[in-house]
Amino acid sequence: MTELYTVAGMTCQHCVARVQTALSSVPGVTSAVVSLLPPRVVVEGDDVDLAALNAALAETSFSLTPSPVVNIGGVKPKR
Repeated sequence: MTELYTVAGMTCQHCVARVQTALSSVPGVTSAVVSLLPPRVVVEGDDVDLAALNAALAETSFSLTPSPVVNIGGVKPKR
């Protein structure tokens, strides 16, 4: 599964590294690619839910919310 989340609270590259390290430690996560601008993360893995990801960030000032899928350039999402 590949999921896109918005990350709240990041202000610098150190924040990016902390989020990536925390999310990569979650069982089932195979990849966590974090960007500062825009503040998002793409998480790949098996059976990973938002609660588990936010639990991994509990000791930080960051949190995740599902990022809306944006229709870019008139491309329709697959169903």
